[in-house]
Amino acid sequence: YVFLQHIRSIKQEEMNYAIIAAGEGSRLAQEGIVTPKPLVKVNNERLIDRLIHIFMDHDADQISVICNALTSDVSRHLMHIEEDGLEGRPIPLNFIVKTTPSSMHSFYELSKVMKPAPFVLTTVDTIFKEEEFDAFLHAFQQQLADGEDGVMGVTDFIDDEKPLYVETDEAMNITAFLDNNVEGTCKFISGGIYGLAPTAFQTLQECMQRGESRMRNFQRGLIRDGRKLKAFRFSKIMDVDHADDIRKAETFLR
Repeated sequence: YVFLQHIRSIKQEEMNYAIIAAGEGSRLAQEGIVTPKPLVKVNNERLIDRLIHIFMDHDADQISVICNALTSDVSRHLMHIEEDGLEGRPIPLNFIVKTTPSSMHSFYELSKVMKPAPFVLTTVDTIFKEEEFDAFLHAFQQQLADGEDGVMGVTDFIDDEKPLYVETDEAMNITAFLDNNVEGTCKFISGGIYGLAPTAFQTLQECMQRGESRMRNFQRGLIRDGRKLKAFRFSKIMDVDHADDIRKAETFLR
């Protein structure tokens, strides 16, 4: 009995991860960065490899990735990881190649191969401090233990062209996702790091049936469906959308 309880506790600590790496990186290309975004290096490490390393260091049971069909270099790189591991480390990688019209459509395609279990989802160019991600995971696991639906990474660092503002109450419960902070009451924006219970898949399915797109509409759908979400504050979360963002990310991580 004690042995079985120990096994159950280990399985509860394992986590499923998903990475959306299906964007074209058009803004980087326009600025002279010809490398596909997932393979862009920050501090001499590819963006996709950095996330995989972090997820493996945090008990990854499965890592699901979607990349588009336009950049074969990315799918070849993922195939090498699937076959040979990453720097000799076996990776429980599950990847699909498909070009989609939006990030929410990419998530929908990923959901078809993901386990019906709690997961953490992010985009391939999301830059954050690993020690803060560790605290985020602990908060997520506590939310799951409390029967809640998830934790969303937020930040008060705004360096986004079209940020999604996150409205919270005093206890950091999320009450709304807004395109504009007209009244100036929102302290945070979405950082694109999602820790969600499998109930989120139902919301995703309903969003697709309504013909919606974009991840921000999925996030609004979670609130509309009454999902109980907490905001977890990161000091800074960055995206690598422009050539200069590579230098900024390297400085931030150092």
